[in-house]
Amino acid sequence: MSDPLRSLIDTGTKLYLDSVEPAEVDQNLAWGAVGATSNPAIISGIVKAGGLEAQIESLLSAGQDDEAVAWALTDSLVTDAEKKFKAIHQQTAGNAGWVSFELDPLLEDPSLGLSDADRTRKYIELGQRWSTGHPNRMIKVPATEAGIAALEELAAAGVTLNVTLIFTDDQYTRARDAVWRGAQRRKDLADFKSVYSIFISRIDVYTQQKVSELSSEAQGMVGILNAKRIWKANQDFWADKGLSLQQELIFASTGAKNPADKPWKYVQALSGSDIQTNPPDTNEAVSSSGIQFTRTVDQMPSEPIQQEIDAKVDIAAMHRILMEEGVDKFVKPQRALLSLIADKRNELSPAS
Repeated sequence: MSDPLRSLIDTGTKLYLDSVEPAEVDQNLAWGAVGATSNPAIISGIVKAGGLEAQIESLLSAGQDDEAVAWALTDSLVTDAEKKFKAIHQQTAGNAGWVSFELDPLLEDPSLGLSDADRTRKYIELGQRWSTGHPNRMIKVPATEAGIAALEELAAAGVTLNVTLIFTDDQYTRARDAVWRGAQRRKDLADFKSVYSIFISRIDVYTQQKVSELSSEAQGMVGILNAKRIWKANQDFWADKGLSLQQELIFASTGAKNPADKPWKYVQALSGSDIQTNPPDTNEAVSSSGIQFTRTVDQMPSEPIQQEIDAKVDIAAMHRILMEEGVDKFVKPQRALLSLIADKRNELSPAS
């Protein structure tokens, strides 16, 4: 493990990988990663890179349709990653070693015309289905209206949840409260674990595009301030609950999207607690950065910067736009994965 990565982990940060590609999992395990996550874009990239043709052909030969093939491949890749992190999960008694599995993004596709109630029922059904028999699998549910409505029942059923696509404190609070209501319906809280994925860099992309009146000191700090405030709220909420396992934030969307920023900008700004789920190239950049990381997660921007951000950023508008974009980015990769499976079907079983 490189000195920068060691220093990052020594601050208290749990390093997770934003991929389940087998070679990347192996590399990041060597770098000290203690968990991973998947999503349709990741699975699509793995399928596109090749090497799964025999498995795909076997599934097609068994009569599976494109959707079934896509989910079988997802399940297989996530299961393989779970096996690699199993020892960490056991050593930490469930505080780490998790691999996240994202439920069907097409539930949020507006073109399907599903009601929120229909979506919620499907999230509950799929969450229970895909978690069964996987002791170190987290189920990713988006913090949409339908997703939040599913959380209490899923938590009550014993499903370990990663609530994703969170941009604002309101989303976090509603999601956390729903999960906690469900958890309290369990007979035993010994293995209760939940995490909340706060998206960061997408917020700064939004403010650069939509809130150009921010000063140069405040621009690029909105995502960091938002994440730190939610982190503090999460620490305060769980402090008196007496739980065996940590209920943590995941700092997600940590890859710097502004070319002028250092690739480890968000990693450095949020070091010292909870989980960072970083893209492979971000972890690689951190590894070779030469930086000695120190705890910064509880160091807030200056009061004038906070006041400026609070005065100029319309949180409701930001929430609305980022959720619209987020759902679109949630849906399109799954459509792309299904299209890729259809192409593989044609390649492997061309029409005579």
